[in-house]
Amino acid sequence: MFRKMLAALAAGWLAFAAAHAAQAQDAAATPKNDYADKANWLCWPGRADACSADNTTTVIKADGSMVRETWKADPKASIDCFYVYPTVSLDKGVLSDMVPGDEERRVVEQQLNRFAAKCRVYAPMYRQFTLTALRAMITHQPMPGLQGARPDTGYNDVVDAWNYYLAHENKGRGVVLIGHSQGSGVLTRLLAAEIDGKPSQKLLVSAILGGTNLPVEPGKDTGLLKSIPLCHTDSQTGCVIPFASFRDTVPPPANTRFGRPREPGSTMVAACANPANLAGGKGELHAYLATSGNGQDPSGWVKGGSKVETPFVSVPGLLSAQCVSKNGFDYLEVHVNGDPASPRLDDIKGDVMLGTKVSEDWGLHLIDMNIAMGNLVDIVGAEAKAWTARK
Repeated sequence: MFRKMLAALAAGWLAFAAAHAAQAQDAAATPKNDYADKANWLCWPGRADACSADNTTTVIKADGSMVRETWKADPKASIDCFYVYPTVSLDKGVLSDMVPGDEERRVVEQQLNRFAAKCRVYAPMYRQFTLTALRAMITHQPMPGLQGARPDTGYNDVVDAWNYYLAHENKGRGVVLIGHSQGSGVLTRLLAAEIDGKPSQKLLVSAILGGTNLPVEPGKDTGLLKSIPLCHTDSQTGCVIPFASFRDTVPPPANTRFGRPREPGSTMVAACANPANLAGGKGELHAYLATSGNGQDPSGWVKGGSKVETPFVSVPGLLSAQCVSKNGFDYLEVHVNGDPASPRLDDIKGDVMLGTKVSEDWGLHLIDMNIAMGNLVDIVGAEAKAWTARK
C-alpha cells in the first residue's frame, strides 16, 4: 500500500503547493508542535518504536541458496541521522494529524531503521498534506479547508523539529539527513535555508536525498546548495548524495518526473551521486527488498524453493547502477543482471503500475531507497568513522 500511495502523490504535492501558494499567504498561522513531547517523534533513540522493527534478511545467492542475516542497532553510534518521510498519510483531513499510523510506521521500516546500526535515528512526525487532499485537488473535488491550507505547514514543522534536535539532542554530534521524495524536497529546502552557509553546516556529515531532482550547475558539484557539494567518496563529509533511479531498459520519457530540475527554464541539471560507487562509474547495488507487497509473492524468490519468512531479502549480484546523462536527463541507471537459468528470481518489482502498464515517467521511484539501502548504510558507517577521526 505504501508504494501505491507514493506513486499517487509526488506530482500532486507539487501541483497543490503551486496552485494554493497565493491563498496560503493569507491563511492563519498553524499552531506549532511541541517537539519536546516525544509523542511527536516517529522514531527516537533508545525507544521501542517503528525504528526498532525487525530487519532480519534472507540473503539469496544466484544459485538459489539462502542464508539468514541478522541485524542490530548500535545504541552507542557516534553520529545521528535525522529523517523526513515521504507523503504517506491516509488521514481524512487536508493536513495529517500527529498520530503515527500504520503507513508512517511501514515507510520507516523500509527506509530508515536499518541505519540505526550506524547512527542514532530521529524521525519527527509532521503535518503533511494527506493523500485525501491531494486526490481532491487532482480530481477537482470540493473538500472543506482545501483552499485555506498552508503548503508550508509540513516544512515549518520539520524546521521546528530540527531546531529542537539541535538545541537539546545534538551536543556537537555529526548528523546525516535522510529523505525520500517529498521528504527529500523538504530537506533540500531545509539545507538551503537553514544549513548552507550557516553555523549548523559544520555538523553536517552528509545528506541522502533519494527520489529527487537537486539542481546543480552543469559539470559542477554545487548549484542550489552553494557550499554543500556532491559526495565522491565515503570518507568525504559535509556533502550530499542525491539520486533518482530508472531501469536501463525503461529510461526517462519526455514527461518524466525525475532526471531534470522542475523549475521551468532552469539552466541547471539534476544531480546524481551513485550510492554503489560515489567515485563514478558502475557499482553493485546492495539492495534490501521487502519480501512481500507490490505484487511480490514471498514464495517466488527461488524457483521451487521454500517461502521466505524474513521481512527482507538481499540479492547479491542481481543489481548494478551508474549515474548517466542521456537525452537531456541525469539519473541513476539500474541494470538487472537477471539469469533465467538461475533458480533465483531474475527480475525485481518496483515499477509504478497503471493497471498492467508500467508508468515510465516514475522510474523505480517506489524502491529508490530499497535498492541502494546496503550501500547507503555502509556509506554512513564510513562517514561516521571519518567524522569522528576529524573531530
